[in-house]
Amino acid sequence: MPVTGRQAVDSRVPAGRLAGSRGGRAVSGVVPPLADAFTPRPETAPGLGASLVPGAAVVLVPSRVAAEGSPDWLGSSGKTQLATYFAESLWRSRAVDLLVWIVATSRASVLSGYVAAAVAAMGTDPEGEAESVAARFISWLGETSRPWLVVLDDLSDAADLDGLWPEGPAGMVLITTTSSAALSGGHRPLVVPVGAFSPREALSYLMGRLTADPDQRLGAIDLVEDLDYDPLALTHATAVIASSTLSCRDYRTYFARRREQLAPDGKTPPAAVTWTFSFEQANRLSPGGEANSLLALAALLDGREIPGAVFTSAAACDYLGGDSAGGPAGRERAHAALLVLERSGLLAIDPTGTPPAVRMSPVVQAAVRAVMPAGLLARVARTAADALVQVWPADDPQAWLVGRLRSCAASLQQAAGDLLWEGGCHPLLLRAGQSLDSARLTAPAVAYWGELATTSDRVLEPGHPDTVVIGEQLAQAYLTAGLAAEAIAWFEWVLADRMRVLGPDRPGTIAARRNLGHALVAANQIRDALTVLEGAVGDYERVRGPDHLDTLGARDELAAAYLAAGQFTEANRLYRRILTDRERLQGSRHPETMTTRLKLADATLADGQLKDALSLYKRALADRERVLGRDHLDTIAARGSLGSAYVAAGRMGSALQVFEQTRTSYERVLGADHPDTLACAANLANAYYTVGRLTDGTSLLRDTVARCERVLPPDDPLTQAVRESLTNIAGG
Repeated sequence: MPVTGRQAVDSRVPAGRLAGSRGGRAVSGVVPPLADAFTPRPETAPGLGASLVPGAAVVLVPSRVAAEGSPDWLGSSGKTQLATYFAESLWRSRAVDLLVWIVATSRASVLSGYVAAAVAAMGTDPEGEAESVAARFISWLGETSRPWLVVLDDLSDAADLDGLWPEGPAGMVLITTTSSAALSGGHRPLVVPVGAFSPREALSYLMGRLTADPDQRLGAIDLVEDLDYDPLALTHATAVIASSTLSCRDYRTYFARRREQLAPDGKTPPAAVTWTFSFEQANRLSPGGEANSLLALAALLDGREIPGAVFTSAAACDYLGGDSAGGPAGRERAHAALLVLERSGLLAIDPTGTPPAVRMSPVVQAAVRAVMPAGLLARVARTAADALVQVWPADDPQAWLVGRLRSCAASLQQAAGDLLWEGGCHPLLLRAGQSLDSARLTAPAVAYWGELATTSDRVLEPGHPDTVVIGEQLAQAYLTAGLAAEAIAWFEWVLADRMRVLGPDRPGTIAARRNLGHALVAANQIRDALTVLEGAVGDYERVRGPDHLDTLGARDELAAAYLAAGQFTEANRLYRRILTDRERLQGSRHPETMTTRLKLADATLADGQLKDALSLYKRALADRERVLGRDHLDTIAARGSLGSAYVAAGRMGSALQVFEQTRTSYERVLGADHPDTLACAANLANAYYTVGRLTDGTSLLRDTVARCERVLPPDDPLTQAVRESLTNIAGG
């Protein structure tokens, strides 16, 4: 099994980032490590393990809830730690073959987690739209006989699981959430409240944390009682005691005095007191202030998992200051400051990941933000944003890391508000949105760019360049989501602004005109599209020259519009010109040249020139097989196009052979439930019907309809088309 990060071994859960493999055991996601002196809560969570049986869904919620509007100190009860323990136990005992861990704080996070899990468990191609890949994975969970566990950690909103609830007879679901109100009303999982430790558990935890000096345990029984057996408060207290000369008895004295100062009625939650001692201890252990400077940085990010590289980035090191800020010594200072914060109990470092991760309680983060001066907040917010941009990988090659960076960016946006808009939109905000686009998180991308557009309109002056960039990104997101009408409105707005600011002959203006033409084609407003695209081609030829690649791209768009308009001769003529130019400029085996040849074949077929079209399809397929390989998706698509051409030419024997090869290839590469596989199956079924193989055609269509209904949205056009074919062939 290919892995990155922690290595998978059968004796323990591979708590890292795994690519997975078909048929074998696999882990997807990042399983948090167990804390020092972890206790499985035999008295306060009895029977939880017995509840995790195939087909079960269990939800861990805090048993105590803070008053509305108050910091939720009581919600940090160790739910995630319990989930980690049982996930590890099930993995070690080989009770599950697939373990999926997802931080479920947003729908984008859930979808990203399912896409990664689909790759690990099914070998699914991750390039499809995230909603579609996730739907196929959910369907697979419901059918597979392989035992699985899906952990949805920190579920925030039931709506994030709409259509994404994992269930199946072979699987188990474990959810942690701060409120049972976050659960979907359509499911009835077992809800298990998790609260404070029992006295015995609390004492065991404290003793396990204080092992270096037994004398420090003096007064332990009284201290755990004073702290109400609260897990977070005990974490703070034991960290301070272990990193000092204090005993439990000494800490009790300080705790009682501080609690009285904060609230004479004694009703302040223990952790609201203990974190202040941890804060002071960090100052003592780091007299230069580096530790608490990094604490402020961590408080603005997603404490469930902050990539450790953020804290040793150039931006973070410059923020800490000092003569060695920019080099290895600066990174060493940052690492030393993190260790101080860990020793003080304010955060935890998971060193076994690649890169290491930093975790911090959300309620402690909120407490730190509450005492942060406004001037410091602005500086720290800009530093955090710069650091995230610096560590963001190019081209998003590591989905798990990018997902965590997106979550950190979202937390920073919420904490910083308009501070990231001073002087314009911070590049981080654009990078996060582009990441959603590249991950094909279509609906979350539309929502994100829409919110960004609203904010930019509110905080930036009219005509600000960043506002136009965001508007263009929103238009593209709408177009990707199939919302062409909305995309057209935004593209028209972008074009008008480009014309006003740049003038008609600047590349940005011409590109905006081309984008508008593309959207008009998608909306089937062909007449308007032709007018716009003909203008764009003329502009590119005048400004860029006839041989510029941008000019060829604009001609591509115009030829596609001619084809959509039924002007096949014009499309054929223009594609031939483009093909000639690409062969001359880019070579016959360049991907864009091969794509143009296939488009020319489509236009030639539409124009009724069957012999020439078949020749072009065969050449396009041969080129792709030679350059890309037989199992490349572009090659398989070209093979399917050749099959359709054979159907048009009435050569059904050849069509059947090619469609069968294409379907087999799609199943092997993408799986039987991928939309491309299903579309090919429908084509093959119709070909069976055409040659009189009614039984084969009907059987294949029924299977295809069933698969479409299971893995695609109810209103998906492919599902409707396959249903219609089945009705026409078999009467339903």
